[in-house]
Amino acid sequence: MPIARLEDRAVITVAGPEAEHFLQNILTVDIEALADGEVKPGALLTPQGKILFDFLISRAGPDAFRLECRADVAADFHRRLLMYKLRTKAEISKPEQLVVTVAWQNDSASSETDSTSLRDARFPQGDVVRIYGAEQGSGDGGDLAAWHALRIAGGVAESGADYQLGDAFPHDVLLDQMSGVGFGKGCYVGQEVVSRMQHRGTARRRVLLVSADAPRPAPGTELTVEGKPVGALGSVSGKQGLAIARIDRVKSAIDNGREILADGIPVRLAIPGWAKFTFPEGATAAENG
Repeated sequence: MPIARLEDRAVITVAGPEAEHFLQNILTVDIEALADGEVKPGALLTPQGKILFDFLISRAGPDAFRLECRADVAADFHRRLLMYKLRTKAEISKPEQLVVTVAWQNDSASSETDSTSLRDARFPQGDVVRIYGAEQGSGDGGDLAAWHALRIAGGVAESGADYQLGDAFPHDVLLDQMSGVGFGKGCYVGQEVVSRMQHRGTARRRVLLVSADAPRPAPGTELTVEGKPVGALGSVSGKQGLAIARIDRVKSAIDNGREILADGIPVRLAIPGWAKFTFPEGATAAENG
């Protein structure tokens, strides 16, 4: 099975008798619905509903949780959690020796040393797992390019590569589509804005799959229609990529037969096959394929 060590990821642990209650009250994801053996995406938002930190969360034992995030923002995320903690009976720590590895094309994965292997819920086919533990195998990085190609093909966006923290709503990056937002739970930071967007159906920016007949330009390249911006490229892998785009403007371009360009290269946009949102009336994923 392919495997890749993710050296750009770090883990924060939250443990204690009030850990679940604490996290349930500040994070987007419904902690009570988090099953053993899985990791789910989630976010800590600003009061205005923008993503301040994104992460993958999993259970690490009774009254204990593991939050996997970008290594370069882990210290800031740790400090922010401590700020919210106050008198909560929970310990928040950042283990330094925990290695994050991802494996795929198998319904289970095992390591050569003690570790925890969990299904990544962002991939509905169920054949992607995260492994938390000590050094894996020979210590090389594995096939990182193949991992990123798989993530891109699956329509799975991550901050840094696809959007900037503080600049996107959960709906923009499909957290609402992959159980990253608990719409039936109580209040959390930024909940009012996110719930209003959900109930009014006002989400306009979405992650879309990008394909073309030539290699994609660099991440961050603007997508345009007749010189006007409709979105921007995120991660790229050969002729495939991800973009966050205004689906109403994409729909208008399709309806009027106008090309969508990335640095002059015509591109095609499609909704990830597992997603449950649609283009506005008059445009479909098939028309973009």
